[in-house]
Amino acid sequence: MKLIAALFLITFFAISSVLAQVSERKLVAINNKKMAYRTFGLENRKIDEPIVVFESGLGSSGGSNGSLFPFIQGSFAGIVYDRNGIGESELDSAVKTDADVVKRLHDLLTTLKISPPYLLVGHSIGGPFIRLFASKHPEEIAGLFFIDPTDFMLTKEEDDEVKFKTGSKTGYQELLSINLQNIIKDPSTSTGFRHELKRELDESTPNFFKNYTSLPPLPDIPVTVMIAYNKHIEQYETKMNEELQLGINLIQWWKALDHLRIEHYAEMIKNNRNSKLILLPRYSHGIHQQDPKLVAEALIATYKSCLRSY
Repeated sequence: MKLIAALFLITFFAISSVLAQVSERKLVAINNKKMAYRTFGLENRKIDEPIVVFESGLGSSGGSNGSLFPFIQGSFAGIVYDRNGIGESELDSAVKTDADVVKRLHDLLTTLKISPPYLLVGHSIGGPFIRLFASKHPEEIAGLFFIDPTDFMLTKEEDDEVKFKTGSKTGYQELLSINLQNIIKDPSTSTGFRHELKRELDESTPNFFKNYTSLPPLPDIPVTVMIAYNKHIEQYETKMNEELQLGINLIQWWKALDHLRIEHYAEMIKNNRNSKLILLPRYSHGIHQQDPKLVAEALIATYKSCLRSY
């Protein structure tokens, strides 16, 4: 949550050699639009064993999870994919809401005959996506794994209180909108990424994550939430704060927002057995790229909990 711009940058490392360990990229038509995906371990998957489904951050292709592959090979079956308009998947203008994103993923899994149960992994904005998926298909979910997820539960009242207590002029919700609009206007932004940005802007305008406000409680499944907090204030944040005259007291502002995000996710999983909240001070937003072994070990542990629970 802290490095907002990191939500929108396509973080793509040199992972071609790692991706070679999974299946070759394949394309399948969903709603008459091609979607790209890769799978691994399907040939060894037993009936009723969970399959791990990766959901990437905003603007990121499925390949952004490639740093984890050397540490999870042979541990479970999984699938990575590119959302419509991202990576090698074809843009689909019919995907206008996050509910449509969830439906496309479910249609993809159904078309490929990849049966549940699913252990969903979501980074950044992928966190809200997998939470929404769980609300639509609770009977198909074995577990959830969040990697520094966006705080879709932040209310306007909380946001306003953070502004007041930190003496800041701009709230997180407003800054999110500013960032989305600026990247949409950038001529270098790809058409597919721009479509995704516009969708997320609409999801939070005029109300923040408006389609997430009445989600039913999670089923009693294993859930792991990894949160990076107390990060360094980056130079670009200071520069943006000054140039746009945002009036944000950055250190105290982020501290208050981090506290709320931890509180929200802790509340979300309070009734879920075999679940945990892992706090990682001084880590970056891309935890899975900064320390892939740490994330992989936590993911494997969550998978084993799913095996026992489902």
